[in-house]
Amino acid sequence: MIVIVDERSLVQDAYCAQLTREGYAAQGLTSKQFASWIETSAPKDLEAVAGFLIAQNCFEYLRDESSVGPNFAKSLMAPVLVLVDKPALDVILKAFETGADDVLRKPMHVREILARVAVISKRGQKEEPAPANANRLQVGLDGSDPTIDGKEFKLPRRERRILEYLASIGERRATKSQIYNAIYGLFNEGVEETVVESHISKLRKKLKKALGYDPIDSQRFLGYRLILEDDHFGDADDLRKKASNDVERSSSAEVEPQAKSLAG
Repeated sequence: MIVIVDERSLVQDAYCAQLTREGYAAQGLTSKQFASWIETSAPKDLEAVAGFLIAQNCFEYLRDESSVGPNFAKSLMAPVLVLVDKPALDVILKAFETGADDVLRKPMHVREILARVAVISKRGQKEEPAPANANRLQVGLDGSDPTIDGKEFKLPRRERRILEYLASIGERRATKSQIYNAIYGLFNEGVEETVVESHISKLRKKLKKALGYDPIDSQRFLGYRLILEDDHFGDADDLRKKASNDVERSSSAEVEPQAKSLAG
């Protein structure tokens, strides 16, 4: 989920609409609404946020005048991007000094915003979050389609976002509620949580058909994760050889009892 902080509802609505078209949940808030939400939200709720897009005047109000304090941006786990109308050096330096991860000049296309969020998020990871074998499954975190064996693998936007989210958390597991919050947003009450199971089921079938195995592991009460083991993310030739060997062993196992029976 991307949170947009701007005093103008028209700006909030415009960004929300563009982000929704890219498959991302989005929520617009005013400065005071944002301050109230930050002060009362549980850490698990904030984990569902992929990035904060904050207008310059809102960032300055939150930093200098609101109750969240001057270092509020440094306490946020997701990237904080500040949008400015006319960039000035002192404004940019002050924003970086007080916790902004990036400063962007308006207007900025949402695809570029998502790409910047993805790059900043990757830098905060100790390890590469996505399965990183060049010959099998690659998952971008910027709204682009994943690839399998170097070929674009088209997915509906919700399924793509679920795959991106699982890739972004590495080997950690995500519960159904965490996936729902990340994909549909914390403020969405019009969609039932059970829809996540339906999306994951469809996604698993498509990936299994393309890869030859199911890369999404699920455990009751623990949640879902992408399988990152080398055995699964080997190249296509290795998988074909393994499948061929399995067939040969299976055939030998069937022939051996028959040979013994004839010999007896």
